[in-house]
Amino acid sequence: MSRSPRGSVTATRRHAFIPVGACWLNLQEGWWRIFRKAALAGRSFANRDDIEYATTLATDQLNAHANPWIWGRPAPSTRLLRRRYVYTV
Repeated sequence: MSRSPRGSVTATRRHAFIPVGACWLNLQEGWWRIFRKAALAGRSFANRDDIEYATTLATDQLNAHANPWIWGRPAPSTRLLRRRYVYTV
């Protein structure tokens, strides 16, 4: 935090560059959202063993229902009834 010329407190913002080889970090955000919903939401833990148990259980359940990630949209299907322009002489 720093003080502006007028005396109010302002937060200093810095730009953080993401390394070229670390684009996979963006995928972690979605994984954490799903994991928090499955393992941590609405629960309170008494000790470390409870957290480890919830983590293991949620990971096993998520892996049992995992589907491969498909990037982009699927290719358009070929049209069967398209018009064909044939010129006859």
